[in-house]
Amino acid sequence: MAFGQAAGPPASARQVQELLSLLEAAGHSDFRDARGPMGFNQRQAGGRFTRDEASAFIDQLQDAEHEPVTPTATVAPRRSPFERILRSAASEDLAAELERRGFLVARPSPDPPSGR
Repeated sequence: MAFGQAAGPPASARQVQELLSLLEAAGHSDFRDARGPMGFNQRQAGGRFTRDEASAFIDQLQDAEHEPVTPTATVAPRRSPFERILRSAASEDLAAELERRGFLVARPSPDPPSGR
């Protein structure tokens, strides 16, 4: 078998179209868009699948469609004591400390005088 060749007969046009419609229903625009989340290889991202691959991905997407979605509560990340101190420090104090450590700090320019 040559490099990049599929190991099996190609998927039918109907299978590829069904897979694409399921991917679009899942929020992807095309096969390339779904490459990372679905785990497609380069050949599959180009829309080329074997019958077995297409069937497995179709089953996977149909199973995901029927699973009940349970909302998960989002919890705000806890800040470390150091991060809380940094957030409470004045910008000028932070800039002065960075300059003391050798960093260049870009400060906003003062307001230009009004020419009226």
